[in-house]
Amino acid sequence: MKKILVTGATGFIGSRLVRKLVGSNDQIFLLVRKTSDLSVISYLLDRVQLVYGDVTDPASVQSAMNGIDIVYHSAGLTYMGDSDSKKDVLYRINVLGTRNIMQAALEAGVKRVLHVSSISAVGIARGKKNPVDENVQWNFDSIQLEYARTKHLGELEVTEAVKKGLDCVIVNPAFVFGAGDLNFNAGRLILDVYKRSLPFYPLGGVCVIDVDIVAETMIQAMEKGRTGERYIIGGENVSYKQLVDTISRVTGAPKVMLPLPFWLGKIFKSILDRYKVRNRISKLFNLSMFRVASEFLYFDSSKALRELNMRQEPHEQSIRSAYEWYREKKMLN
Repeated sequence: MKKILVTGATGFIGSRLVRKLVGSNDQIFLLVRKTSDLSVISYLLDRVQLVYGDVTDPASVQSAMNGIDIVYHSAGLTYMGDSDSKKDVLYRINVLGTRNIMQAALEAGVKRVLHVSSISAVGIARGKKNPVDENVQWNFDSIQLEYARTKHLGELEVTEAVKKGLDCVIVNPAFVFGAGDLNFNAGRLILDVYKRSLPFYPLGGVCVIDVDIVAETMIQAMEKGRTGERYIIGGENVSYKQLVDTISRVTGAPKVMLPLPFWLGKIFKSILDRYKVRNRISKLFNLSMFRVASEFLYFDSSKALRELNMRQEPHEQSIRSAYEWYREKKMLN
């Protein structure tokens, strides 16, 4: 029986991971803040033990590591907007928080750590016909996105810890859909198409994966992944046109017909701001997010398929799972 510590257990990916881990005979400990919303894992609380702390508080992280065998570090802040006010908190959670986890794991003699990063820490494909793999040189700095920068720096913290002797593996999930997306991360796209608040689509594309495949592959990476290696967890590479068409088909919403290049998006955004009608359009429409969505985040996941036996499924199935979960929870009203 192992003692497993999970950070980020109240988040989208972390909660689905815990759902799978409680099926084993291992003892599951969750590092949560006293102010954390536990609703997404409320049905699991009788099978886990809560440890109060915060990844940005080194002392609480060190205390949580006592007696732990393995750690899934999935805590992180996902923010794809362009507000400067988020820079400090992104750095504290995604970089310093990761540093605290790695340092505490080293000091506590933890046997293995799995760090959940992001495809934004990998890079951007130059064209839809050239998906990139784990070996690409990080080039996301060509887009001024603080989230991507902090996820990249977080991986560098892991690399330093591995050099000091920590057994750690990195996974890089793609654009994650599926049941349990309580805070409308990728699911915001489903909501906006359903509510007709997204009248256009960007000209880029993205790699789509289901959250349950991500959670399953994380467990496989913990068991089989090679120390210091990263593994892209991705599925189908689809254009945003294909993606919004799929969402329309699954939800019954009208098709999104208007393509919007980035240069025109900047003009459109300034008009919306000037006439103060911004709240009628999707919250996803900020210049940072739209800039990213105008690129091709296409990835080659063959390494995870080969080494971790990652399963695949059509992206429509993941969209359908998310949509049905939202309907069941009455979150689309």
